[in-house]
Amino acid sequence: MRFIHDSLPQRVRFATGAAPENLAAEVAALGAQRVMVIAGASERELADRVTAGLPVVHRHADVVMHVPVEVAERARAAAAASRADVLVSVGGGSTTGLAKAVALSTGLPIVAVPTTYAGSEATAVWGLTEDSVKTTGTDARVLPRAIVYDAALTLGLPVGLSVASGLNALAHCVDSMWAPRSDPINQALAAEGVRALRAGLPLVVKDQDGLEGREQALYGAYLSAVSFASAGSGLHHKTCHVLGGMFNLPHAQTHAVVLTHVLAFNAPYTEGAEQRLAAAFGSRTAVEGLTGLRDQLGAPRSLRDLGMPGEGVAAAAEAVVAAAPAGNPRPVTLDAITGLIHDAWEGVEPR
Repeated sequence: MRFIHDSLPQRVRFATGAAPENLAAEVAALGAQRVMVIAGASERELADRVTAGLPVVHRHADVVMHVPVEVAERARAAAAASRADVLVSVGGGSTTGLAKAVALSTGLPIVAVPTTYAGSEATAVWGLTEDSVKTTGTDARVLPRAIVYDAALTLGLPVGLSVASGLNALAHCVDSMWAPRSDPINQALAAEGVRALRAGLPLVVKDQDGLEGREQALYGAYLSAVSFASAGSGLHHKTCHVLGGMFNLPHAQTHAVVLTHVLAFNAPYTEGAEQRLAAAFGSRTAVEGLTGLRDQLGAPRSLRDLGMPGEGVAAAAEAVVAAAPAGNPRPVTLDAITGLIHDAWEGVEPR
């Protein structure tokens, strides 16, 4: 066994109902005196409650999915004008992504307070969209210094979005099994992430006000993001970044639709990873486990239902082939990817 594994430097505080005091402790540890809070309009009340008592100099609500460049520039200008010395993001992946865009150009530290299962808070990956093309990269400056997890903050997340966001987290686990820097450590983290998400998400659907399922889902989302941060972006995420940037599709729902198709595409070519995933799902095969969970959760199944035009399949397939990472377990051909995206667009069972 030979591998090189990187663990990212980051503090995690995980405690249900303790977000305000844990956030205050992290801001104090940074010695920050001028806090810029980034939270979308729908998170405003929650963000106000969590950040009460902090030295807030600016509250920024201009949050847009996929972080368009012009939105990032406005946030950077606001950070400069307010002379902020720390960024506090309260929200999902788009909110964390905007904070990362500011940190990328300013070097300001981030304390992330997630309200979904997106996982962006645990990675050094940033993304910006311009002219319908989403560009991603990795930079140590965008990794939040600390994460404050509080399952109570996810109670306002509707069940449908909880399911999509949770399957987005599950996608991090799946990609981590064969991404460019996959190794036994992040595979082990990913497998435990699958187990936690498989246990937690059905409980969220069953009782949306219960905390047990949301704690398990949040724990699984963190593990999924940590494994993904080490392993890198695989075929699934490259595909979803192309689709999201090209057609402005909702991020989490796109992941939920595409995941079963990419898993079915790669799993037969990865015996060890397939067995790990099947065991984590508690099923005969990984695909069987994922499709069973998807059906149990009532997850979205069609890119067409998310607003993708059918005539966009060919262009998307070409872009995915061009962006596909080297070393994918199965050869990434134009015909195969065209079929994969077409099946995901129609919402049929994966090949």
